[in-house]
Amino acid sequence: MIAVEVKDLKKTYRVYRKREGLWASVRGLFRREYHQVHAVAGVSFQIEQGEMVAFLGPNGAGKTTTLKLLSGLIYPTAGEAKVLGFVPWKREIAYRRRFALVMGQKNQLWWDLPAQESFRLHKEIYRIDPADFDRRLDELTNLLEVRKLVGQPIRELSLGERMRMELIAALLHRPDLLLLDEPTIGLDVVSQRKVQDFLKFYQAEQKLTVLLTSHYMKDVQALCKRAIIINEGEIKHDGSLGEIVDRFSTYKVIELLFGGEARPEGLERFGEVFDDNFPRAKIKVPRNQVPEILSALLAEYTLDDVGVHDRPLEEAIAEIFTATKNPVAPEHAAVP
Repeated sequence: MIAVEVKDLKKTYRVYRKREGLWASVRGLFRREYHQVHAVAGVSFQIEQGEMVAFLGPNGAGKTTTLKLLSGLIYPTAGEAKVLGFVPWKREIAYRRRFALVMGQKNQLWWDLPAQESFRLHKEIYRIDPADFDRRLDELTNLLEVRKLVGQPIRELSLGERMRMELIAALLHRPDLLLLDEPTIGLDVVSQRKVQDFLKFYQAEQKLTVLLTSHYMKDVQALCKRAIIINEGEIKHDGSLGEIVDRFSTYKVIELLFGGEARPEGLERFGEVFDDNFPRAKIKVPRNQVPEILSALLAEYTLDDVGVHDRPLEEAIAEIFTATKNPVAPEHAAVP
């Protein structure tokens, strides 16, 4: 069953262009110049019910704008969307009871009140049955390990603790769709891991549909099997995470551990050496030449260990973000 269906969705802003200088500012009072910014330029995708999908892109790519469109916070310039059978920007009460939006840089809880008071406000807003509310709150505070903190004012909590409280508030009414915008931004490693573990467990248990934006690739790799990549308002990739490396990466990394005490010479003949810390070294080699280059390395050097790795996911994605329309073909290393 399809939970989210988007067809040629567009959002364009008319932005005032201010000129420099006093006289230009004065003229701007009478004759303003505008230009159009295409925040979302005709995106189309589908998300199945119970699927967790990463929505990736550089700053300004259109990720947050798309989430705001799907949550009904803003109206599109053109296009269609059906989310859980509803048109989001109609803002029907029945729809608003079935999704939750969590933004890592925005607070939905009252800053000076204990979290439990904000939770009780959510109980009234969503008309949650008291017994269900108590059961869900107990379950969520246990899973996120914050039961002893719900009586403290939000301002006294750490960033990681606040984010866990935000997740509890978003899930109390048991939504069918969760829109997450940078949920681990600014969190330390321990807090990131706790949020990841919780989301992975809860999504699997509840069959929750999740659309996640994040610049932190460990979030993406830990939680999602599929990624939609958007850049300049357009979708550049929609498929599995593994396909990103296969499709956009032209090389693999060979990691070498040399035997003996003599530093090897001529390693650059086999590829681009980017980490030379004897007795270890790493070289980039064309994907289609790995077997023959590996054979040549084994024949020429004494090696205690060899490893072949795919390019890191974040590097492959970064290349998509920065690629030009007419990219220059990469140079291929020759096997000596």
